[in-house]
Amino acid sequence: MSVVKFGLVFLWVCISVNLFGQQQKVGLVLSGGAAKGIAHVGVLKALEENEIPIDYIVGTSMGGIVGGCYAAGMSPAQIEEIVTSKAFLNWVNGTIEESNRYYYYRKDDDPSFLKLNLSLDSTLNVLFNSSIASDLALNFAIAEKLAQSSSASKNNFDSLFVPMRVMASDIFTQNQVELSKGSLGDAIRATQTAPFFYTPIRVDGKYLFDGGVYNNFPVDVMQKNFNPDVLIGANVSSKVYDQYPYGEDEKLISRSLLYMLLDKSDPSRIPPSGIYIQPNLKKFSSFDFGRARALIDSGYAQTMRQMPEIKLKIRTRITCEEVAIKRNHFNNKLKPLIVNKIVFDGFDTSQKKYLNRFLKNGKRPLYFSDIQKGYFQLVSDDYFNSVYPSFAFDPRSRDYSFKLTKRPVNNFQVNFGGVIATRDINNIYLGLNYYSFERFLTHAQLNLSTGDFYKSGQLKVRFDFPFFGQFYVEPEATINNWNFLQGNDIIAKRFSPTVLIRADRKYGMNIGFPVARQLKTFINGAYIANNDQYINTKVISSTDTLDQLELSGMRFGFGLSFSSLNRKQYASEGKALSISGNFFSLQEELKPGSTSINKAQTQANRSWLQAKASIEQYFKKGIYSSGYLLEGVLSNQPTFTNYFGTIINAPAFNPLQDSRTLLLQNFRAFNYVAGGWRNVFSIRKNLDFRVEAYAFKPLQIIDQGSDQKAKIEQRIEQIYFAGMANVVMHSTVGPISLSVNYYDDPERQLAVLLHVGFLLFNKTSLE
Repeated sequence: MSVVKFGLVFLWVCISVNLFGQQQKVGLVLSGGAAKGIAHVGVLKALEENEIPIDYIVGTSMGGIVGGCYAAGMSPAQIEEIVTSKAFLNWVNGTIEESNRYYYYRKDDDPSFLKLNLSLDSTLNVLFNSSIASDLALNFAIAEKLAQSSSASKNNFDSLFVPMRVMASDIFTQNQVELSKGSLGDAIRATQTAPFFYTPIRVDGKYLFDGGVYNNFPVDVMQKNFNPDVLIGANVSSKVYDQYPYGEDEKLISRSLLYMLLDKSDPSRIPPSGIYIQPNLKKFSSFDFGRARALIDSGYAQTMRQMPEIKLKIRTRITCEEVAIKRNHFNNKLKPLIVNKIVFDGFDTSQKKYLNRFLKNGKRPLYFSDIQKGYFQLVSDDYFNSVYPSFAFDPRSRDYSFKLTKRPVNNFQVNFGGVIATRDINNIYLGLNYYSFERFLTHAQLNLSTGDFYKSGQLKVRFDFPFFGQFYVEPEATINNWNFLQGNDIIAKRFSPTVLIRADRKYGMNIGFPVARQLKTFINGAYIANNDQYINTKVISSTDTLDQLELSGMRFGFGLSFSSLNRKQYASEGKALSISGNFFSLQEELKPGSTSINKAQTQANRSWLQAKASIEQYFKKGIYSSGYLLEGVLSNQPTFTNYFGTIINAPAFNPLQDSRTLLLQNFRAFNYVAGGWRNVFSIRKNLDFRVEAYAFKPLQIIDQGSDQKAKIEQRIEQIYFAGMANVVMHSTVGPISLSVNYYDDPERQLAVLLHVGFLLFNKTSLE
């Protein structure tokens, strides 16, 4: 530094020290930077510990969130507790916490891995929703945590614990927007709305986006609005790569939009009297929300390194005790979050009646737990993923209103999925979903699957009614076709082919009721019309004709179920329970083929009762997760005319992912108990190594007599085993699994299977 420049800085310091006793005013500017913005918590922490005053804050994006929490009266320690919590990770990842999930609305698992959210209007125009992240939990968390502070300031950001400005962007007019009043929660939510990541919200009638689009480091806004004596600028955005990332560009291109927003902020915008702080965050990415503690430490360490400079330029001090007194004085003005008014913005009268059922149907006042329960119960249904929550304080009644605002609705969804495997069980899946909301909610669903092994068409229409508590009525038509002869192993040809072609048809009605947050009960009835074609020997010739077994009639049942498993397949956390009872009354008609000993066509009535229960649960500790699966069936199901027709219609234990693609005769029985132990080792994020072992104990053996008829035998000692060892990567296209599978079955004893995608199929009409 030259002598002249040093003299100028020293002269300015002498003036800014206010030798005449005046207090310096300090403004803090916090840049955007996605996950890197968590480092701002460390900056705040270091400044408070060293008694540096913070009189004004201006923040953009993540800087707006951290700064907004501080301006709302939270201490750096409280903000740190939030951003390092599992709940915070859930908010930014779009995951609803386990305690707020409602199984009643959960759809049956399907093989989809890609969902397109569309809006279909009355003129059949289709609009694509480009947002890729769910903001349901994030919106509610921001509304809850900032509602009281916003009300204490009377929606004037100058009256917060620390006066503040929040930056947002108006993309239509291509202007930056400085938010200085209104709901603090709405302002914070707007400033982090990165285009194509989160759905924008309206503030003062305008859709606003991330403040970093036009001003990621708003030094000029601080100077214009507050004109502080000393300005501290904390910048966490920087040039993402100093050189072009050859070899990584394809992997990184999907994040290019975010990189465009995180421009390198210019330190020259800080005046000579100010301080520029830029933590060393080269080893972090903009998506490292899970490394919050390390990010905070980086911000803290850099601020402490510059503390001598900071203390030289800022001579005014405010002790931690003085800050605590000031913060407590502000927080004492916060009013309890008690709601006496519900506002449904954008919904008609009949829709409001439906929505009000989720919020105690007019009972007032409502406490926060009531609002939280009703909100998450509502948004558990995909149709209501677009509603936006907010709280507003009424100074006259001295309580809050809770508002649900209707945003553009995703009433049409298209799902794509399927599986590719080393056995010929490849499949393509398409799901179409349409919603209509008037006095009740209607969800029409069409699922289509096609492949050589499996084809399916399923139509469901679910009507959700908010009466008598709550219930749904769901007519259903399902047509499944399996061709086991086509499910051969592409690599290993040593197995004998299974000659079985199944046409499985069910037309019925399901009625469901919620019992608890994670539990629902149901009753159902259906007409069944099935056709099985098969041979009675292990070898087929070109001249053979197949037996044709037709089953038709009714089934009635009831059940209880819940699930909190973390994945459709290869779960490692959560639990699931299913209990059901069914009555079947069917007519059997057999037309024998050339491989049948008995050539006479037969007809018979078959009726039976069946009870089934299964439970699955995991216990996770660190990188290891241990789980179990237990299952049992009790029934008085009779045998059919021949053995093969009996065994293919007997209840089956399907412990492994490919079990439903095989006809495992040793794992079928009218009555059985079975169980297994699952071990999951997380090698790294989204990569697991699994070892599973199972035992199947039929209480009665279904065996084949010399006349091809089924016979029931009591073999107390007979137990069959199955097991699997596999490596599975959980990718955006579903699991990528390489497994070695063992079955205690002479036809399918040991095999290697590689599959990409979900191996999921509809249940048969008898399951």
